[in-house]
Amino acid sequence: MNTLLLDVHAHFTPPRSVETDRALWEAGRREHFLLPEPFTWRLDETLAVMDETGTAMQLLSKIPTEHGTLRDSNDYGAEIVGEHPSRFGLLAALPTDDPDRARQEIRRHGTADGWAVTTVYNRHSLADPALDPVWQELDDRRAVVFVHPNAYAPASAGLPAPLAEVTFDTGRTVVAMLYAGVFTRFPNITFVIAHAGGTLPVLAGRLALLGAEAWVPNPRDLSRDDIAATLRRLWVDTAASASTQQLAAAAATVGDGHIVYGSDWGVPCTTAHSLVRNIEGLQTTTALSPVARTRVRNRARELFPDAVRRTRPR
Repeated sequence: MNTLLLDVHAHFTPPRSVETDRALWEAGRREHFLLPEPFTWRLDETLAVMDETGTAMQLLSKIPTEHGTLRDSNDYGAEIVGEHPSRFGLLAALPTDDPDRARQEIRRHGTADGWAVTTVYNRHSLADPALDPVWQELDDRRAVVFVHPNAYAPASAGLPAPLAEVTFDTGRTVVAMLYAGVFTRFPNITFVIAHAGGTLPVLAGRLALLGAEAWVPNPRDLSRDDIAATLRRLWVDTAASASTQQLAAAAATVGDGHIVYGSDWGVPCTTAHSLVRNIEGLQTTTALSPVARTRVRNRARELFPDAVRRTRPR
C-alpha cells in the first residue's frame, strides 16, 4: 500500500446517449472550452488508467445541478462501488440549494464513504446559513466533505472556467464559509478542498494581514490567530495542482500533513497525459520533503479508513 495512490478527487458519469455527449461538447465550446471531440467517461478506461498509475482506489464524485439527476447519479456511483468495492468509493453528492433534500440524500446514502458539495450550487453558496441543519447532520456523523468548485460556471475573460475561474470560485467560497463560522461551529466535519485549495492559500496571507481589521465584517470576531488556526484545520487535494508553487502555498496554509492525492480523473479537462504530469509534479516538487511527498500518495487512509480496508486482499 505504501507505493499506491489513494485518489480522493475523481469523477464518473452515468451512461448517456451520444447525442447528449455531443450537445454538452457543443455547449462547452460556446464557453471557450475547446475540447476537440465529445467526452465519454468509461469504467474500463478508468480501471486501466488506475492500474497504469498505481492507483489503488478512487473516491468518485459527481454533482449534477438537477435534483433527480443527482439522485440517479448517486445511485449509479453506489452501483460502481458495489461491483468494484476494492477499487472505488463514493462521495455522494448533496443538493445544497435545498437543505431538506440534502438531508434526505444523506440519510438515503448513509453508508457512503463521504459527501461531495459544490461551492455554489444553483446560485446557493456553501456559506448560506440555511445550510446549518445539513452541516449539523454531517457534524453528528463526523463526516468527510469534499468541496468542489462550481463546474458549471461560465467562461471568464474569454477563458474556460476550468482553467482559472474554478480556483477563484473556491477561494471566495471558503473565505465566506470562514467568516460565516462553518468550520468552527461544525468542528467534527473534515473538509477537503479541491485543487490545493484554489486561490485560498494565496488569500491566507492577505487574511493574516487584514482579515481581523475593524473595517472587515467579522460577526464571529475572528482574530488573526483564529483565522490561521481555522484554515490549518482544512485539508486540500493535489488534483491538477501538484506544482511547487501551489503545493508550497498549500503546505504553508494547511500544513503538509493535510494534503491528500487527487487526480481529477473522469472529466474532459484531465487527460491521461496531464494526469501523469501531475503525478510526476508531486514526485519531484521541492515544496514538500521526500517523506511528505510519499505520504501524500496514501494519506487518504486517515480520512477514509473503511474504504481503504476494502482495498486489502481478502
